[in-house]
Amino acid sequence: MLVQGIHSCAIKFPEVASTVVLLLMDFLGDSNVASAIDVIVFVREITETNPKLRVSIITRLLDTFYQICAARVCSCALWILGEYCFSIPEVGSGIETIRQCIGDLPFFRASEDGEAPNVLKGSQQVSSITVSSRRPAILADGTYATQSAAIETTMSPRTLIQGSPGFVGNLRSLILSGDFFLGAVVACTLTKLILRLEDVHESKPEVNKLSTEALLIMVSMLQLGQSSYFPHPIDNDSYDRIVVCIRLLCNSGNEIRKIWLQSCRESFVKMLADKQLREIEEIKAKAQISHAQPDDLIDFYHLKSRKGISQLELEDEVQDDLKRATKEFTKDGKDVNKLNRILQLTGFSDPVYAEAFVTVHHYDIVLDVTIINRTKLTLQNLCLELATMGDLKLVEHPQNYTLAPRSIKQIKANIKVSSTETGVIFGNLVYETSNVLERNVIVLNDIHIDIMDYISPASCADVAFRTMWAEFEWENKVAVNTIIEDEKEFLDHIVKSTNMKCLTPLSRHWTVNADFLQQTYMQRVFGEDALVNVSIEKQSDSKLTGYIRIRSKTQGIALSLGDKITLKQKGSS
Repeated sequence: MLVQGIHSCAIKFPEVASTVVLLLMDFLGDSNVASAIDVIVFVREITETNPKLRVSIITRLLDTFYQICAARVCSCALWILGEYCFSIPEVGSGIETIRQCIGDLPFFRASEDGEAPNVLKGSQQVSSITVSSRRPAILADGTYATQSAAIETTMSPRTLIQGSPGFVGNLRSLILSGDFFLGAVVACTLTKLILRLEDVHESKPEVNKLSTEALLIMVSMLQLGQSSYFPHPIDNDSYDRIVVCIRLLCNSGNEIRKIWLQSCRESFVKMLADKQLREIEEIKAKAQISHAQPDDLIDFYHLKSRKGISQLELEDEVQDDLKRATKEFTKDGKDVNKLNRILQLTGFSDPVYAEAFVTVHHYDIVLDVTIINRTKLTLQNLCLELATMGDLKLVEHPQNYTLAPRSIKQIKANIKVSSTETGVIFGNLVYETSNVLERNVIVLNDIHIDIMDYISPASCADVAFRTMWAEFEWENKVAVNTIIEDEKEFLDHIVKSTNMKCLTPLSRHWTVNADFLQQTYMQRVFGEDALVNVSIEKQSDSKLTGYIRIRSKTQGIALSLGDKITLKQKGSS
């Protein structure tokens, strides 16, 4: 939170960025990965928005790069080096830093007879290593000598990966742990640095030498990833990216060079502009919302009248006052949405007409039931009997009432929600008349409590989205099956039908006849989050294909949201 606060202040006041950015870069190697990611994201944005600080930031980043231990931080730092190293010393220092962090090549050595590389014949092999101690030992005759000891160490088959005998670079250790995505980032960074060096360096042999070393690093990573003795084989995406980098260094055209050296940073600049535009729009939207009028009544909890109101209703009103004061409560201006919450419980021909208005207060569902006596008789002992199915619990049973002819009565029932599962409320309306001693029973229509009706959209940062996406256990994968042919129309339809909020800016969605990835985020009023990832592709016949992935902490909301999307994605209302 502190790093994010400093980030916001530095963006709003660029003149103070120079005093904090170099200091925060000391935390890039921090064991707390979340704070290190916040720092490197802050450094990336400051590097673009403050050109005067680029030289000092690049120099500082090259000095502290060896201390970075998180793969995501390394990836972002490598991107910064590939995009903002312009001069010959900066490019040379960047290539040398990456080469030192990679270590000696190749990553393993094959045996001469063509067998497995350094495969140990037995399950384990014992080798003796002589270690010299620096403290001298006193012999029996009083002279000094250096004491040596032979230590037997057990080497497992995993030690067939040979590295530097001394310093082991952070990039090497991460790649050997199976992170080939980071290896692909290394290949892309080296490719950008070599291409930029070709533009600014006059010595062709020196450029060819560095290009050959970069190609050797890429080929070694491919050899490591395809080795059958390595426990983590390289994935197809990382393999393809490294192969593209190799081909580009062997033969590069002007158009491809422009894409690699200019278009990538232009996309980042556009992303920052979209981010600032969204923040400005959100500030304007919040400024236009009138949360309270000057002459609105202020209720105090201790001075509030308790006549004719239950303790639960009193607490709900106080909570709403607090939310309104802290700007967490906004009035719903769309009365149409409120009318959709009204459910008819009895028929028009029944002697007693009843309808319910469903509202949600925090973890409680309140049924505001309106009962109309359509007869000329007085109804005695009128009682609303309710029962629940699922993880719903009726807090208190409504009391009995006496209803005069042609009169209306409002009855409230409170139901506690204990999980995200869809529940059902059913019941009867029981009453007596003065003419008939028997009790009359009217069966009410069932009320289906769908959690999708009580989901509100929310927003979060990209880092928080990825963190929650990795932590959430339940995932529901829905195949795209729709008659809609336009990508944006399909996305807008999904967002509208599920009451979600689009996180990815519109300018970054897709290109014509290409696939695009979309992140949406929503938050339930019950305090649980749901994440949705939309990945679709437009085929040659204009048909949309792909998948919609939903993740949440609980199974209920993932399944309910998946069923909702399945019903709504075809384009029906």
